[in-house]
Amino acid sequence: MADRVKVSSGSPWESEVGYSRAIKIGNRIEVAGTTAMSGDQLIGEDDAYEQTIQALKIIERSLQQLGATMSDVVRTRMFVTDISKWREIGKAHGEFFRDVRPVSTMVEVKALIDPRLLVEIEVEAIIGE
Repeated sequence: MADRVKVSSGSPWESEVGYSRAIKIGNRIEVAGTTAMSGDQLIGEDDAYEQTIQALKIIERSLQQLGATMSDVVRTRMFVTDISKWREIGKAHGEFFRDVRPVSTMVEVKALIDPRLLVEIEVEAIIGE
C-alpha cells in the first residue's frame, strides 16, 4: 500500500476531532472541507465571494504542500448556506477552475459549524492523470 502523507492546517480541532486538512495516498489527494477561517479569524464575513476565494487559497496551499496544483483537481464539492448566492460562489470557483473544469457539486446545507460561514469546499485531485 502507498504511503499516507498528511497535511495539517495547525488547527487544534484536527487532533480533537481526528482529521487532516489533506491526505495524499499514491497519486490521489483528498482535501477536507475547507472554509474561510484563518485561525480564529473569518476572512470575508458576510461575503460569499470572499469566503470562497479564501477557502480556495487554503486548498491551493494544501495541494502545493503535497506536490499538486489546482490543475490536478478532478472534483469539487461546495456546501453553501444560502443557494441564492450561487453566482458569487461560482464566480470565485471559476477564477480558480475556469480552464480545469473539474466535476463539481454545489448544495445548500442548513448550517456550517460557525453560523458566520457561508461556504465550505472539499476537493479531490489526482497527480499525473
